[in-house]
Amino acid sequence: MLSHERVWAAIDALASRHGMTASGLARKAGLDATSFNRSKRVSPEGRERWPSTESISKILKATGATLEDFLRLVEPTGSLRRSMIPLIGMEEAASGKILNEDGTPTEGSGWDELEFPDFGQEKVFALEVTGDTLAPLYRDGDVLIVSPTASTRKGDRIVVCTTNGEILAKELKRRSAKTLEMTSLVRDQEDQAIPTEEIAWTARIMWARQ
Repeated sequence: MLSHERVWAAIDALASRHGMTASGLARKAGLDATSFNRSKRVSPEGRERWPSTESISKILKATGATLEDFLRLVEPTGSLRRSMIPLIGMEEAASGKILNEDGTPTEGSGWDELEFPDFGQEKVFALEVTGDTLAPLYRDGDVLIVSPTASTRKGDRIVVCTTNGEILAKELKRRSAKTLEMTSLVRDQEDQAIPTEEIAWTARIMWARQ
């Protein structure tokens, strides 16, 4: 199981390995200095919060560490459990009717599987990007590990499927009972707000394989 505590401990260990505090590592990676503060590791309601995909990606790039290096910090014994998760394509995702009540895709016509570290209590599946729908951030062949059950907050990257079959990758700005407000991940695009009734499903991006 990919432990919430072990992931944060791995970030602390990576910072220490390079002679920095967690705040110093965040600054080196171009993140807000408070990104890895202990107060950010649990929500105000007491729910475990995971570091974002992009923040981990940035600290790996800033330190020159690989994903495997990071996973070894998560589980030094090398016994990190992996599981098979559903792998679906954009066309299936765009159908808007892919999720069971537990947050996993329905089998329908069947889906492939992908081996990935166990995310514990969160339900996750892999979304394979096809074409230029999510370009330039995510390109054809990229795989996004997403969770429809993970809690989200302002600044998280999410995938949104609308009822008309459009798939969007955005940054969460604000969620209310009536609308979902999002910031574009592309500089020259405007922010967007979608009425709740026009959203088929949303999922937080937990990891990206590019």
